[in-house]
Amino acid sequence: MKFKVFLLLLFFFPLLSRSQELQAKVTVITSRITTTVDKRIFITLQTQLNNLMNTRKWSNDVFQSNEKIDCSFILNLETIVDPNVYKATLTVQAARPVYNSSYQCALLNYLDADVTFKYQEFQPVEFNENRIQGNDPQVANLTAIFAYYAYMIIGLDYDSFSPKGGEAFFRKAQQIVNNAPEGKGTTGWRVFDGLRNRYWLNENLINNRYNIVHDIIYSYYRAAMDKWYDNEAEARRNMLQCLTQLQAFNKENPNTMIQQIFMQGKMQELVGLFKKGTADERNRAITLLQELDVINAQFYKQQLK
Repeated sequence: MKFKVFLLLLFFFPLLSRSQELQAKVTVITSRITTTVDKRIFITLQTQLNNLMNTRKWSNDVFQSNEKIDCSFILNLETIVDPNVYKATLTVQAARPVYNSSYQCALLNYLDADVTFKYQEFQPVEFNENRIQGNDPQVANLTAIFAYYAYMIIGLDYDSFSPKGGEAFFRKAQQIVNNAPEGKGTTGWRVFDGLRNRYWLNENLINNRYNIVHDIIYSYYRAAMDKWYDNEAEARRNMLQCLTQLQAFNKENPNTMIQQIFMQGKMQELVGLFKKGTADERNRAITLLQELDVINAQFYKQQLK
């Protein structure tokens, strides 16, 4: 009996030790596709993309089930460009838990509007980092985009737990950018494709000139958010210091993509953290947040005054 148990453990141990990093949910939305295309093929695509994100190992590290990174991908098909070629947007969201709580804190919340890909039902949906371009650029583009965001999400998660902890994953994403598919509709990968795209998000996170960004990410999550439920006063002090660093970075490097992305999805939690602070803390927070998150400036003033 013990020998059988041993054999079972021997069989399952490699699977356990290679537990995947992502707990991803991929949703394909087809409501804007009004032609006679059989929409069942998109159910197949959705299943294949979920399998890609959840069963592929993106690192050599071991993740327990409770350590997997919660993330979601909403692929919203907009138009049919050519036969079997689709223009879409991709909403990418990821979060990590705050220490000693059930609260999930946003890591990434981004709408990628530059997604064009070719798909026929049951074609392989796989990613090979040694053949990123593939035989057909429009076929390869979809998996390259999903793989890119997988590495960026893992990198941001690692950055949130240790200073510059995600660098290896940002470099993996850079490799995809450098070898991205080139062809009709494969935009979003290059410096000249716009000011907010996959190229610039990755560039901001590997540019040594912006190293302070990694300290800011770490401080936000570990020094501030992870202390919220154990020592709220210390969390507020650390958050003010973090936002002051971000303000200085933004003044020196205005309108970077990473600064804008960093602030997205954090409005409610920042208000929640500072609402119980002293008058001085609330006023300092208002000043900082109105400068860093201009779109929501009035909201911060209303909530924290």
